[in-house]
Amino acid sequence: MLDPQTIRHDDLRHGQGPWLPGIARPPGRTLAADTRCDVVVVGAGITGALMAEHLTAMGKDVVLIDREREGFGSTAASTAMLQWEIDLQISELAALYGFEAAAEIYRMSFKAVEQLGELVGQLAIPCGFSPRPTVYLAAGEVGPRELLAEHEARRRAGLPGDFVEHADLLGRFGFDRAAAIVSPGSAEADPLSLCHGLIAMATKRGARLLREEAVSYDGSGATAAVTLKSGRVVEAGAIVLATGYVMPDCVQDDLHRVASSWAVATVPQAPEALWPGRALVWEASEDYCYCRTTTDGRIVFGGEDEEIEQPEAREELDEAKTEALRRRLHALLPKARLDFSHSWSGAFGQTEDGLPLIGRVPGHPRLLAAYGYGGNGITFSFLASRMLGALIEGREESWFRHFAIDRPNPA
Repeated sequence: MLDPQTIRHDDLRHGQGPWLPGIARPPGRTLAADTRCDVVVVGAGITGALMAEHLTAMGKDVVLIDREREGFGSTAASTAMLQWEIDLQISELAALYGFEAAAEIYRMSFKAVEQLGELVGQLAIPCGFSPRPTVYLAAGEVGPRELLAEHEARRRAGLPGDFVEHADLLGRFGFDRAAAIVSPGSAEADPLSLCHGLIAMATKRGARLLREEAVSYDGSGATAAVTLKSGRVVEAGAIVLATGYVMPDCVQDDLHRVASSWAVATVPQAPEALWPGRALVWEASEDYCYCRTTTDGRIVFGGEDEEIEQPEAREELDEAKTEALRRRLHALLPKARLDFSHSWSGAFGQTEDGLPLIGRVPGHPRLLAAYGYGGNGITFSFLASRMLGALIEGREESWFRHFAIDRPNPA
């Protein structure tokens, strides 16, 4: 039996983001007796919600478990910039795994955002989902020459986008940077409403939502089982771990590490303070900041990441990080009002190669997991739901190997 780590939602994030519950979802219930299902999903954040929706659409009998309010852990801390561009440039990824592998990974990420948009439209989830371009700004040691090389690598991979020099960038968006890559195909959403809308659809199809705490997993036998703190057992054909960055010992991987990020949301801005097209904006530097807008005209601005896991250490930096974000926001958008309505911080999992850990847990054939999303949380969550759904049905594609939990560290 495998024991999960115990962590509360308050440890996953601190402060309050701008997302509020907007979609009714059935309350989680406790389990009165042992039960069975096809798949038990542990964790009812955005990954678990996408997983439950997809599995119920496949006709699976699903039990979805969370010890606290669904979506109010890491999901509520997400800035929900649904980008297909990942933390490592395609040229950096190619240096690790070869150009063809890097190109395939980027194309799968692009397709994931597109398919997520289609899903939200089909289900009519009111979550503020809007297609957006991205503006990838020169920053730090990454100047026009480096961005142009990255643009050429993307074009070779069949990915869309334009290299934009200073004058055009300033005229089109108002950003006083040396250059940028402007690309279509990304999106934004309200992550909490998206999560709750997916859960509502899954439960409408018969998924059972439990407000219970999982204390151990067994995925090594002829069937899988999750033991709850109440002593009840959920038996299943497979277990999916969708618990954010909180990984049980059996999923430990030398690629994975935990970091913390900080974010703020301004008061609603005057239209002239916002950039045209409300693109998703991020910087081409290791210590990058990123921003987007909300449907009511706020600017959500984040960054200042640190490799900190302990909640207390993260919270001690909240005030200093908020002020640092204020200065960086002013430097990028000098016309913006710097009054903040919300500020928050959260922990997230990331990997050395910028790719998630998705697939079967080695040595535990009925235990599947999805971790290490980095800056592409919801995009990789969608990708995980499709990959794990296929594995549960016994289907495996060649590209799944790029995200294998036991892939070797390329360093």
